[in-house]
Amino acid sequence: MTNSPPTRATLLLRLRDRGDAVAWNEFVRDYGPLLYRFVRSRGLQDADAADLVQDVMRRVGTGIGRLDYEKQKGGFRAWLFTITRNQLATYFEKRKQLGPLGGAAAGGGSAADDVREQADNGHSSLEAQWELEYRRQLAARAMQQLKPTIEPNTWAAFELTAIEGRTAQHTAERTGMSTGAVYVARSRVTAKLRDEITRLLAEEEA
Repeated sequence: MTNSPPTRATLLLRLRDRGDAVAWNEFVRDYGPLLYRFVRSRGLQDADAADLVQDVMRRVGTGIGRLDYEKQKGGFRAWLFTITRNQLATYFEKRKQLGPLGGAAAGGGSAADDVREQADNGHSSLEAQWELEYRRQLAARAMQQLKPTIEPNTWAAFELTAIEGRTAQHTAERTGMSTGAVYVARSRVTAKLRDEITRLLAEEEA
């Protein structure tokens, strides 16, 4: 593939230079939505979630230079999860000190208890949610990178059937393809998408 984006390792190395605005913009573009969805899933309101994502980004900025020393603990994905989990725990502890305000985000609900407990003990459901959001983010990146390399009609057949859930007959009528060609197109794009996600995941864990 030509004009490939820089690898994660390259991007993470560039983040050590806080003046590299291009690298930071790319990092925020790729990981901001993941972080926002994850903290929102723990019951935070929009403004609180946005503030917490900013806190995580700042922690990444101050700690990225030490990331090499964390590889034995699971690499970048695990490192980012640890930072996010700790920021969530800090957030809920502060809210708890302010007293009961109602709702999970106020520190009295199961989401808050879940985070506080797992901040001490490790993972389980919190980590499972993180892994889910992480894989969604990888899938979105893989589709973004693959789409320009796929013939438009083939991509449309994949998008209509695999993403929008349309039938092969409906898709054939929309694209002018035979139903057999629709199945073949979906299968080929799915295989390429799976390979790309595997590549990205290996790159993240390198």
